[in-house]
Order: sequence, then structure tokens, then C-alpha cells
Amino acid sequence: MPDDSPLLQSLRTAVAAAPADVPLRLHLAELLLDAGRSQDAVAEVAVALQHAPGDARARDLMARAMGVPGQPPAPRPGFDWKAAEQQVGDVVPPRFVEAPARADGQDDPGGADAFDVERPGTVRLADVGGMQDVKDRLEAAFLAPLRNPELRKLYGKSLRGGLLLYGPPGCGKTFIARAVAGELGAAFLSVSVNDVLDMWIGNSERNMHEVFQTARRQAPCVVFLDELDALGAKRSRTAHSGMRNTVNQLLTELDGIDAAANEGVFVLAATNVPWDVDNALRRPGRLDRTILVLPPDGPAREAILRYHLRDRPIENVDLGKLVKVTDGLSGADLAHLCEAAAERALLDSARTGTVRLIGMKDLLAAAKDVVPSAEPWFASARNVAMFANEGGMYDDLVAYLKKRRKL
Repeated sequence: MPDDSPLLQSLRTAVAAAPADVPLRLHLAELLLDAGRSQDAVAEVAVALQHAPGDARARDLMARAMGVPGQPPAPRPGFDWKAAEQQVGDVVPPRFVEAPARADGQDDPGGADAFDVERPGTVRLADVGGMQDVKDRLEAAFLAPLRNPELRKLYGKSLRGGLLLYGPPGCGKTFIARAVAGELGAAFLSVSVNDVLDMWIGNSERNMHEVFQTARRQAPCVVFLDELDALGAKRSRTAHSGMRNTVNQLLTELDGIDAAANEGVFVLAATNVPWDVDNALRRPGRLDRTILVLPPDGPAREAILRYHLRDRPIENVDLGKLVKVTDGLSGADLAHLCEAAAERALLDSARTGTVRLIGMKDLLAAAKDVVPSAEPWFASARNVAMFANEGGMYDDLVAYLKKRRKL
């Protein structure tokens, strides 16, 4: 860089003493520009623009320094989106090309008609470990009449109504529903509150209707209403009219469950809190059959533990002993126990540098740390069993609590 003249040196000293003095800095930049030192002028103008972004003199000096006298710097050419789209068209599919959504939400692609209906699966009740009482009640209340149409006709057994599974979380209600669908050789359509509720007035009811229309088109089909307490909450406690209308729509659909148009449509529902479900949903002809699904018994725990340990490296595992120490754990608790035991062995192998198998020591230690997740549910259910068992609705729950000495 050429040496500064005495004037430029003096101006630089003054600018250094007053760095925020924009006119003084621009005067220095102008002298530098007149001296043919465009780069030095650009540097000084850039600092001036930081202090005064809208200064017209600074912008004009920047344009001159950039080689466009009297005009601002030319803008960069716009990005060629069309050319870029052609370059990546074979890799990235088109996005955001649909027509604008309607203001009333009627063309929402996430509606019930967009649900994926699972084709008949291979899961059967035989795949459900233990729980013989539950299987026997399913057979008597639901499956036997369906398998024997002639006997059903002889005894006047109606298929009207659906089945409600209730009990603590993590005990396999959804798996049992899939097993029932497998026994029937029916498709499976699982529905939750997120699939039905919509922000637009009237769309939630439409979605509920479309759920059943989809099931009718795919018959034989099991409609599984997950978390029924959210889909069918007591209307007396519901302040929002839209939610009440959704429950009304569900009642309408259930009322037609034995109509000709609904032939081959079977309704199952699950909830952890049946006492929060609208009483009208449990009226005869709707979800009038109720089955309590409890934490797995001994044979069920053995089957669940065997399933979760089948692909893990184990040695000398005494399943009988493990079944005894896991009494009261839910299916989800047992899965977590196996995961925790595997984690203990993995971390130990990582620390020592020697791979070892999962043993009883790991499993028993994990079982000791697992807190039964069903206990809070039983604490709430105990009050219901004691003070809200009108008509014997929860007699099976009362019997279980007495057997476990929780009542």
C-alpha cells in the first residue's frame, strides 16, 4: 500500500480518535478514492455504513468505489429456481404443488378416508401368553357367536354391540385387539383422538363417520378405538360443543352396528379409565361387553420375558425364578426390565473390554429397580371399585383387588 500523504495521515489519526464520526470517515474515504485507492476507500465506507446504514453519501461513495459511478451496486442475478428444479427433478419429488387448501378444511388430506387399513394379520389369541380368563371371556362374549352362525341363529344371539377392554396401561389391550382381528380374519383399523379431532367445526363428526365408512368398505374389519376416554369422554364434563358433537356422532355410528350396511364391522375399544367414558357409550347395543385386562399372570410373564430375551445373548437364565420376582409388573415393565438388563451387560463389557452374556444377576438387579407402573392406576381404581360400582359394573375389578388384598 502506498504511503499516506500528510493530509491522509492526519485524517486517519482523527478518525481513530473519533471512530463514530461518519462525515469525517467519509471525507477520508473520498480522498482515498480520489487518490485511486478504491479498496482502502471501500473499507472506510463499510465502517461508516455500519454506523449509518441509510446514509446517502456513504452509499454513493460505495457505489463509486465499486466501479458504478452515480448508481448503487448492481444486484446479484436472481437464483434460477427452474433450472435447479430440473437438475434435481429425478432425485427429489415435486413439493407444494397441490392446490391451496380450502378455508373450511374440507380438503384436508389427513382425514379419516386417508387411513391405512391393516390387512388380516397372523396374530392370534394363541400368541397372547397366559391371560386365559381374558381369552375365555372373549370367546364367550365375542368370538363363539361369530364362528357359529347357525347356533347363533338357533339361540337368538345378537351381534349387536361392541367390546370394551379396560385396565392399567401397558398390559396388552391393543395386542389383544389385534389378536381378535386375526381370529376373525378381519382387517384392522386403529383410531385415536388425533385421527378424529379437527379444528374446523363439523370436520370431527365427518372424520368419525369416515372411519366407519372406511371399515364398511374394507369389511370384515375391526375398528379399534384407542383411548376411548378421549374419543368418548362424558358429555356432562365436556365444555366444548365440538367434542360433544363428536361423541354424539360416535353414538350414532355404534347404534347402526348390526344394520345391514355394517355387516362385518366389529368394534373394539380400549381405555385406562372407563369411569371417564360417557355412560351412553356403554348402553346395551353399543360397547356393552366389558373385559378387564390385568397385569400378566405367571404364564403370560414367562411368554413375554422369553419373547424379549429371544434375540439377546443370555446364559443360565432361570425363567421360573424371574417370573416369581416380577409379579405385578405389566408387559411394558417386563420389556423395560429386559432392556435394562441388556444395558447393564453392555456397559460392563464396554468397561472391561470383554464381551459377556446377560445373566440372572443382570435380570434380578433390573427387576429390583423396576417400579410397577400399574400401581398408580390401582390406587385410583380402588376408589372407583369401593364407591362407584353401580350395578356391579366393576365386580371383576373388585374381585381382583380383594384377591390381591388391595381392597
